[in-house]
Amino acid sequence: MRHALMLSGGWEGHQPERTTARFAAALGRRGFEVAVRENLTALEEPPLLGQADLIVMNWTMGTLSPDQSRCLRAAVEAGAGLGGWHGGLADAFRADTAYQFMVGGQFVAHPGDRVTYTVVPEPGHPLAEGLPEFEVTSEQYYLHVDPNNEVIATTTFAGEGAPWVAGHRMPVAWTRRHGQGRVFYCSVGHDDATFDACPAAQDLIERGLAWAAR
Repeated sequence: MRHALMLSGGWEGHQPERTTARFAAALGRRGFEVAVRENLTALEEPPLLGQADLIVMNWTMGTLSPDQSRCLRAAVEAGAGLGGWHGGLADAFRADTAYQFMVGGQFVAHPGDRVTYTVVPEPGHPLAEGLPEFEVTSEQYYLHVDPNNEVIATTTFAGEGAPWVAGHRMPVAWTRRHGQGRVFYCSVGHDDATFDACPAAQDLIERGLAWAAR
């Protein structure tokens, strides 16, 4: 049995408790034993971190201590998977550039606030196989991204709220390697209701988390 450690907290607007519970149940259905912690000191517990095959970060904003950052990065570099969605992974620990280097991207804006946009899977990517294009009404994340990411899905900005980005394609989901670990990210998922309205987004995230696990 594979073990998942889910860290849940940070800004309450992203409903970390509810979205963590959703994906903890999904990982349980996929055969994972899931431990949920609502504090970052879990990163300083070697037995807990050492047995994790997958670390799911659902912690918008916040601050990692230097030791917590080092322990998290060391676990991934040694082979633990890292995954998450929306602000819980890519708008976390804004001052920690080493963390951002590991994730492969950082949220910087969502022009137009909440808009309806289309997510287009990349043809030929194994995690996108059988996944249809889908629409979601939520924050359309504009991210600064690592060109080494392997992109799974993209979206195109209409320019609402920032006409100068109209027509620009932006990665929505990607995979990457960091040391021996696999990293997965998807920008969809502002709150729990987003997944009720868009099951395809939940499907994509479930696939990605399972892929990232050691």
